[in-house]
Amino acid sequence: MTSYLLAGGGTAGHVNPLLAVAAEIRRRDPHAEIIFIGTREGLESRLVPAAGFAIEYIARLPFPRRPDARAWRFIRGWRRTVDRVEAVIHKHNVDVVFGVGGYVAAPVYAAARRLGRPLVIHEANARPGLANKWAARFARGVGFAVRGTKIGGGVWVGMPLRSSISTLSVTSRRAEARASFGLDPKRPVLLVTGGSLGARRINTVVSATAQQILGAGWQILHITGSRDDGIVEPAGGGHVVMPYCDRMDDALAAASFAISRAGSSTVAELSALGVPALLVPYASGNGEQALNARPLAAAGGCRLIDDKHFTNEWVSAHLLPLLLNPTELDRMAAASAREGTRDGTARTVDLIGEALGATARLST
Repeated sequence: MTSYLLAGGGTAGHVNPLLAVAAEIRRRDPHAEIIFIGTREGLESRLVPAAGFAIEYIARLPFPRRPDARAWRFIRGWRRTVDRVEAVIHKHNVDVVFGVGGYVAAPVYAAARRLGRPLVIHEANARPGLANKWAARFARGVGFAVRGTKIGGGVWVGMPLRSSISTLSVTSRRAEARASFGLDPKRPVLLVTGGSLGARRINTVVSATAQQILGAGWQILHITGSRDDGIVEPAGGGHVVMPYCDRMDDALAAASFAISRAGSSTVAELSALGVPALLVPYASGNGEQALNARPLAAAGGCRLIDDKHFTNEWVSAHLLPLLLNPTELDRMAAASAREGTRDGTARTVDLIGEALGATARLST
């Protein structure tokens, strides 16, 4: 029996690709032992057990950006956490480690290296994070989602997508999906989401202009994110507001257009399903969200706008005319679908199999 350790977490953007990979490993190798490792504070603590997988926990250990007291605490915590991961690897006799970067994955990478376990990493963003840039130096396999990503030894595999997304037929599911949210199956739906944590700018602007959008004949499915739960009130019939959605396949199937941040998983899911979108990249961080969205924007599948420029006035002047132009929306949808890919999960698991030296065991 082969044992796989999957590392990463925090937000849905990290957890969902891991769940997609785990499900594909289980499909190919039903007797495999699959263990996740994450923190109790992250979404993985809820989503992983709900998907039927085991999870081991480590302390949350964000990387310090300055040499202050937190840096010394980090060093002490790092040693304890790497020791904890090594204990997990020994406990489950782990054969191969797979990680998606971030503060959860870094100590797992270190433990895998120290114990000589094969390591495979996946970089979802166009601009790689620190943990993955470091691990790429010694990983046996390196995959990335955005074409042109510069990371040592990397090969393009696309984004691992859950089967609920990769196998979804939007046209046959759309009416049922809209009805499941209490929306009119025959009227277009604007999906608004800022990711699992939310996006204050998107939430406040859409909330302020919701009456105009509804007046244009559209409905709104507004997923505010956990941090903004309660700050958006429905503007009337056809405006559904929820803090989090466990049924993103239905939400995407319901959507005629989307307004969203440009997290790598979100961009991949929108394009895989051919949903045209307005993407508002997160203004902080290292600028990776804008880079994630550029290929889709260049292909014509989305529009890009800086966070500071997404205002009530911009919605009135630019978004509403777009929503009232079905020809342009159809063109964008077709361009999005051409840019998207649905087989990133299979290619990622192939990479894990190659690193393990067991491609037959993980053959499709």
